[in-house]
Amino acid sequence: MKKIVLFAAILSCVTIAAKAQNASSTATQTVNLNLSNAIELTFTGNNSATGAAVNLAFNTVNDYANGVQSSAQGLKVRSNKKFGVTVKTNATNFSYTGSTTPAPTMPVSGVLALKVSANGTGGAIAGSFSDFADLTSTAANLLTNCNNGGNQTFSVMYEATPGFAYPAGTYTVDVVYTATQL
Repeated sequence: MKKIVLFAAILSCVTIAAKAQNASSTATQTVNLNLSNAIELTFTGNNSATGAAVNLAFNTVNDYANGVQSSAQGLKVRSNKKFGVTVKTNATNFSYTGSTTPAPTMPVSGVLALKVSANGTGGAIAGSFSDFADLTSTAANLLTNCNNGGNQTFSVMYEATPGFAYPAGTYTVDVVYTATQL
């Protein structure tokens, strides 16, 4: 009987010790994500905001008569809000490098055109840019109501039709794309 009482005493000490180990405590912490509006526009060929130069070579009489088109130039927008894209040139006229004096003046409008050749943005192609449309130094809507996301891509092509009115040389203008959140 002494053994049973001793065993019962030991068992109740073990039970009390086991219950003491079940105690718990909690702590809570709030985590806030402070998000800002973010947008980025880059060329897919080099993941940069400055695309590679597009060289349109006029080597034959047919090139002058029919114009020359570029290959597709890919761009990508990453934005956490819906956005639109505009396009314009940085000048009204091309700059000229060559041997003709005085330097000829070639207007951008009527010579350089652009079209959206692929659109993976979920937005709409604006105006007449689903076919070749003249570029000017005034910003024009290119894509509207595009979906937010991390890989919203589109491609453009250029077409130049200077005709036979200008002498040999290099005519240069920058095309500026701007993505703006809605």
